[in-house]
Amino acid sequence: MPRIYVGNGISTAINWLLAHLSGLFDAIATVTSHLVNWVGGALSLPVWAMIVIFAIWAFLASGPGLAVFTVLAFLLIDSMRLWTQTMQTLGVVVVAALIATLIATLIGVPLGVWAARRPLVGTITRPVLDFMQTLPVFVYLIPAVFFFGIGAVPGVVATMIFAIPPAVRLTELGIRQVDRETVEAAEAFGSTPSQILRQVQLPLALPSIMAGINQVIMLALSMVVVAGLVGAAGLGSTVVRSVTQLDVAGGFEGGIAVVILAIYLDRLTAALAAPRRRAPTRLRPETAPPVSNSPQSATPAMAAVASQPAAEPTASK
Repeated sequence: MPRIYVGNGISTAINWLLAHLSGLFDAIATVTSHLVNWVGGALSLPVWAMIVIFAIWAFLASGPGLAVFTVLAFLLIDSMRLWTQTMQTLGVVVVAALIATLIATLIGVPLGVWAARRPLVGTITRPVLDFMQTLPVFVYLIPAVFFFGIGAVPGVVATMIFAIPPAVRLTELGIRQVDRETVEAAEAFGSTPSQILRQVQLPLALPSIMAGINQVIMLALSMVVVAGLVGAAGLGSTVVRSVTQLDVAGGFEGGIAVVILAIYLDRLTAALAAPRRRAPTRLRPETAPPVSNSPQSATPAMAAVASQPAAEPTASK
């Protein structure tokens, strides 16, 4: 069997992109680095202020339980002297998740809807999504480093590409799981296909779509350590440095900080995606007007009915 040089074709394609679209990649790198720096600046408040903000978000989203966990967990991170690295990681994750969520919303969700409505599209996109999710994460870093150099930008781009497929998959799954009888009822009332999609299918599939966005954030966080290999600052670089120096304590502390951040983001996004139940409103009974037997209080219709003579009973044969 002769050898097929698949890698040479990929390398040729990457070299062609570098030669002809280098300006586009430079623009993407500039915008992404500015976003990372802006988010990092927003997260550079004092420790106590950020913990209060995180706890308020947790309390508003899920209640006092998550708020107490947030305060204790982030105090532990600060006591391990990993606060700066945690905020750097959070900045990279926020930027990657925002870009991935935006792309998933603009491209992935419509693609998932199209795949759910057209079986042929689903058959074509499913192997592509399988390829994107099963490809080793380190492979994403190779072209990202070629295109964007060393630093946070290739980590953000690789994280974004790696995290998009769940949004497409869960959107398609949510649309497919909408009850067919509900769609047929909407069609019976004369709804157009676009109205059925906007007002029936998407609202009913919203929990599945939000679960896909939650998975986008979790996969973005899972790429943090891998992004540390290409120079992305944060907890990933801490773990990578601990591995290279055989520092068990430093690696374990960095891993704990990653887990705490993952739990916080997962619970927060899951609480925001959960449907909220409205508290039942208690209706006060209205007092009925008093009934009077006087003829003056009767309405004209009631008086007319009352003035008619009663019908005589018919004699039974």
